[in-house]
Amino acid sequence: MKKITIIIAIFIATGISAQTKYQIGMQKAFSLWENGNNKEASQLFERITKAEPENWLPAYYAANVEISDSFGIKDEAVLKAKLTKAQNFLDTAKSNSENNPEILITQAFLNLSYIAFDGQKYGMTLGSVNNQLYAKALAIAEKNPRVILANAEWNMGSAKFFGKSTKPYCKEIKRSIALSKEEKNDIEFYPEFMLLRAEQVLKQCQG
Repeated sequence: MKKITIIIAIFIATGISAQTKYQIGMQKAFSLWENGNNKEASQLFERITKAEPENWLPAYYAANVEISDSFGIKDEAVLKAKLTKAQNFLDTAKSNSENNPEILITQAFLNLSYIAFDGQKYGMTLGSVNNQLYAKALAIAEKNPRVILANAEWNMGSAKFFGKSTKPYCKEIKRSIALSKEEKNDIEFYPEFMLLRAEQVLKQCQG
């Protein structure tokens, strides 16, 4: 029994040592983000971005942390500082991966934060920009479940704003869920489909 325990310990230690600094760093950054340590997560993603200058994913996630953290900010100067930082991360990600649908919908997510802060000031201009971003992302990856969900949710928001029914978008949300179950990707740390989020949006759609 003692020998088996030692063998298992050696196996685990070997597995840990086989991980690259990139893998360890990304896992730690995700853990920080998951536990609500957004500032530390963003900083770590930023350090990984500098260490992996040709990899779009660390900058992509750094942008997402900043954008997610921006909703609810009341001071416009603080909002702009945070979203400018997020935009810089997104620009870095774009430089390493052109016409990437994941980056395109994240750009729309960033724009949405401005719109949510002040719809009268930002809604007209950034609203049309977002329509273009989603159209482009769908043209590139029409079966990408994250793109389909994000586009449907954006259209639902517009429908609610203009007092229209959101039910026409239920089908698209259901389609995104179905496609997510078929999706296969071998790229490590590639964005995953948020099933729980999709189910929550679907309930709003049917309500």
